[in-house]
Amino acid sequence: MSGGEVAGILVAVFWAILVSFLAVALARLAQTLRATTKLVADVTEQAVPLLADASAAVRSAQTQIDRVDAIASDVQEVTSNASALSTTVASTFGGPLVKVAAFGYGVRRAIGRRTAPADTQMTAERSRRTVIVGRTVPSARAAKRAKRKKD
Repeated sequence: MSGGEVAGILVAVFWAILVSFLAVALARLAQTLRATTKLVADVTEQAVPLLADASAAVRSAQTQIDRVDAIASDVQEVTSNASALSTTVASTFGGPLVKVAAFGYGVRRAIGRRTAPADTQMTAERSRRTVIVGRTVPSARAAKRAKRKKD
């Protein structure tokens, strides 16, 4: 065998090895593409119903938001009406009720002075008392006088 024939055999062997590596690589690539195609098909089968369900959920949520918006606007209207009614009632009845209460207090005080007890010290002590939440509390001066009397 001559040198050219040996070189040709080496090139042929090298070429055969290269072709077999390329064939293996192409076979693996084809297998990967098949698996990818199957995966995409499975994802598509599952994604379409999920997207339909998501779309229905979004539509339902929008309907509920519209209802809540209507309720909120109604509540706002009721609140403004209640505020207006409260202001009207306060302005209509508030002033006269205060005046009636003041008049009643004045009448009671005047009647109390007319029918004063015989003991003027008791009347003086009553006039110096302060009313706090339904209890009568003697004034600070009356408490000091009572303390001095004891000493």
